[in-house]
Amino acid sequence: MKQIVLPLLVSLILSYPLLAQETLPAKAFNAKMQSTPDAGVLDVRTPSEVELGTIPDAINVDFKSPDFSSKITSLDKDKTYFVYCAKGGRSIKAVDEMKKLGFKKLVNLEEGYAGWVESGLPTTKKDE
Repeated sequence: MKQIVLPLLVSLILSYPLLAQETLPAKAFNAKMQSTPDAGVLDVRTPSEVELGTIPDAINVDFKSPDFSSKITSLDKDKTYFVYCAKGGRSIKAVDEMKKLGFKKLVNLEEGYAGWVESGLPTTKKDE
């Protein structure tokens, strides 16, 4: 019995970081975001990308910034974060970094802000 339980337990422990995140397309991302109270929306794009528009209520922490990790550590690690970038590549890396820093509940926007806009979902700009 121990020969079965121990490998199963090790497998579950090693897969936990993968269970702590999801990657969803825009409409599913939005639906989950709307149904998750007290969640944060994290935009990891550069300031020039943010000027093009954002998902409403998003906070921006530029993943390319050298102080990304130190800025992220000031956030509540027990809160759910919906993370996005321009097309989905940087946000996957940001989610991986956040998992290493102890964040527990992360949702990645599969095709990024471009997919959000293409899906016709609401956006805001700084001057709005």
